Amino acid sequence: MYLTRSQYLWLLLISVGLLRMASLAMYPLMDTTESRYGEIARIMVETGNWVTPQIDYDIAFWGKPPLYAWVSASSIYLLGNTEFNLRLPHFLSAILVLILLWKFTRHLKFSPTEASYSVSVVATSAGFLIAAGAIMTDMLLCLSMAMSMTGFWRSWHGARRYNIMLYTGLALGLLAKGPIIMVLVGLAVFPWLVIHYGLIKMWREVWLRLNLLPGLMLMLLISAPWYILAERATPGFLEYFFIGEHFYRFIDSGWQGDLYGAGHAKARGTIWLYWLVFTLPWSPLILWMIIRHFFSARKISTVKPGLNSFLLLWLCSPMLLFTFAGNILPAYILPGLPATGLLIIVNYDFLKLNKKHALFIFGPLLMLIFMSYLSFYNDDNFSEKTLLKNGIDSPHPLYYYISRPYSAQYYSNGRALVVKSLPDQQNYYLAIKKDRLFKAVELNCQLKSENRDRYLYFCSKTGD
Repeated sequence: MYLTRSQYLWLLLISVGLLRMASLAMYPLMDTTESRYGEIARIMVETGNWVTPQIDYDIAFWGKPPLYAWVSASSIYLLGNTEFNLRLPHFLSAILVLILLWKFTRHLKFSPTEASYSVSVVATSAGFLIAAGAIMTDMLLCLSMAMSMTGFWRSWHGARRYNIMLYTGLALGLLAKGPIIMVLVGLAVFPWLVIHYGLIKMWREVWLRLNLLPGLMLMLLISAPWYILAERATPGFLEYFFIGEHFYRFIDSGWQGDLYGAGHAKARGTIWLYWLVFTLPWSPLILWMIIRHFFSARKISTVKPGLNSFLLLWLCSPMLLFTFAGNILPAYILPGLPATGLLIIVNYDFLKLNKKHALFIFGPLLMLIFMSYLSFYNDDNFSEKTLLKNGIDSPHPLYYYISRPYSAQYYSNGRALVVKSLPDQQNYYLAIKKDRLFKAVELNCQLKSENRDRYLYFCSKTGD
């Protein structure tokens, strides 16, 4: 029995997905992002406080809304506290993005095979595949953006019931990462409306087609209660979150008001380089399409007027927002990534891709090899899991000298404490950076384990 081309492609995609899912249990929570968010979810379950995310016991985390913590905490509450269970909701969010993409591609009258090509592009983009198994806010934001953009398009073209998807996507984005969802959707939708309807006429159309007032009320009904409860539980949250996190952090890479560590300062415009790398192996194809459009006598035509500009603005909205930002991460490109698959599918005839099937098979094969490598490559250099394997179940206290990574909190179940000097007690574990090692530790403590950065000692005044 021979597989059809479409069946062969789906077999490869499912293989990549299963391998990615299996890999969720094969590596520890990484510092700093994964372990920080994983520890917040663990504390949420332990304390039963589902309103205020806590970065440590009784210390509120104001940096992000709680959707990432809610989904991970719900998973470990139901299934148990493991790396796999913490990551599983984020993997499932990626699957939902691909399902939305499939349905949207089919809505645009493309064949099932072409829809599978679209899914293949997004599912095998390097950044999407990595983020699909990481505890972060960004895949949830990507899902929210996909809901909002597809809901907008379908509502705008007559399917009014999709207004619910549009405003629910905005609400989830507000709970996933905050008002940035409004900015991202606005950067994609507003220019598109101005281009195709004019600055004056578009407002009347928006009011008639998008049920603006009821939709915004639905959005606030879903998202606003948590913001109100959070401010009541920890006064000052709203000011820090809306002004600090969404203004000062954006314009100032060295913002001194950051409560949670140093920012990710990069040169202005670096977000475009991130897009080139994290959309591989497909970013060169997008660039070729744009170049051909500007230099070809035959311009791009699509099944729907305005579709190409809509997809291009969707794709570029994160880069447009973060071009002049002081703090950026590669994952910030994710909200625009689903548009990549559609943009290529809509225009592959224009690109004269005679070997279409071979092209779309290439991505899954490449990522299957990549995922096979990652699944067997376990790098503990960015986690304290290996260091603590001999101390996390001990009844003796565990101390970190001067500094403590977030993964130490998670893998010690919150037992790891920070000290500025050697504790005055009989038996304890002490983790200390290799560049801070001093003679007293070498002479009086027994080395238990080490990783790239630290030694773990057992110290005993009684000689135990």
